[in-house]
Amino acid sequence: MNHTNTSRTILLCADDYALHPLVDDAVRQLTLAARLSATSCMTSSPRWPQAAAALKELRPRLSVGLHFNLTEDHGGTHAAQALGTVIRNAYTRQMPAAQMRKAWREQLDAFEQAMGTAPDFIDGHQHVHQLPGLRDAMQAELQARYAAHEMPWVRSTAPAAGLWRSPKAAIIALLGGWTATRQMRHRGIPMNHGFGGVYGFDAPDAASYGAQMAGWLPHMAEGGLLMCHPASGVVEGDAIGSQRPVEFEYLMSDAFGELLQQSGCHIHQGPIKPLL
Repeated sequence: MNHTNTSRTILLCADDYALHPLVDDAVRQLTLAARLSATSCMTSSPRWPQAAAALKELRPRLSVGLHFNLTEDHGGTHAAQALGTVIRNAYTRQMPAAQMRKAWREQLDAFEQAMGTAPDFIDGHQHVHQLPGLRDAMQAELQARYAAHEMPWVRSTAPAAGLWRSPKAAIIALLGGWTATRQMRHRGIPMNHGFGGVYGFDAPDAASYGAQMAGWLPHMAEGGLLMCHPASGVVEGDAIGSQRPVEFEYLMSDAFGELLQQSGCHIHQGPIKPLL
């Protein structure tokens, strides 16, 4: 479905907060420029307690969530596995339930200790939160920790209508996005309405990333979520470290503002009330 001629409020979320100071700087600049709705935080990072302090002044205009991580080792300071290993172990049921629950508990504890509140929402680094076993452990931990009125919403990676044709978006959805979304809807867990922002991290310049954005926005419904991965400079040693400043440049640009206006989209800032 093409939503070009309708006025919609969408959510734009920057992933990987606390990964690197340049990521954190981009989140701050984009928030102050009203170009960002949310950021999801890597509480497994050794930088997290320091980085968290800078977020408090950006709330409530910026929603702040947990970016559950099993695959980033932060330079060897956090036990991590390759994404392929995590996926294989999840699908072959080789992750002990107690181990998965412990990982959720520790990362949620770290968020609460630094921020003094529950996360506004939950998502996963490389979308591991949606994998078999891990999504069940997440839901069990959330329901054990939080009353209904303080329950974080959870990122659905079910593609916005029309965006499933992207091979990468379809793979993410097939690996758990569609199934997790059905389960969360059945269990009454709030989530976003449609997902976008998936591409190969291969845009050579801001204009090329803008062309990607121009392909996503017409498909985003009210309450839909776009992810992004900006940084205000190249993040050395990071797999997408050179792509991050390309995204940042475009998201801060007048061209992005003009595209939003042409597409009838407004980036939400403030408390988010996602759909059930």
